[in-house]
Amino acid sequence: MYRVFRSDWYDKKLQKLDKSEQDRVVRFEQALKEQPFSGKPLGYEFFREKKFNGKRVIFLVYEEHKCIFMVTITNKKAQQHEIDLIKANLDVYKDEIERRLKEI
Repeated sequence: MYRVFRSDWYDKKLQKLDKSEQDRVVRFEQALKEQPFSGKPLGYEFFREKKFNGKRVIFLVYEEHKCIFMVTITNKKAQQHEIDLIKANLDVYKDEIERRLKEI
């Protein structure tokens, strides 16, 4: 069973969604605990997205830590910019998830 963590940016984006979309995303997060490699890979096996209602949830899977880091929610228009930004900062996200795991 994997653990799911949310970035602050992801949390802000999630709060802006309407209630039905929030519920859908939370159900997806729960499903990821059992099937962490759901969704479409984005250049790497551990870097993935899941589409819903024209939006995309972008997340990273860390097998060595058995956890998933929910990075952002974006739309098709901003998708490539977000993907490029995340790829350029993969080490930052890994450091963040390791810091959070130490706090537990």
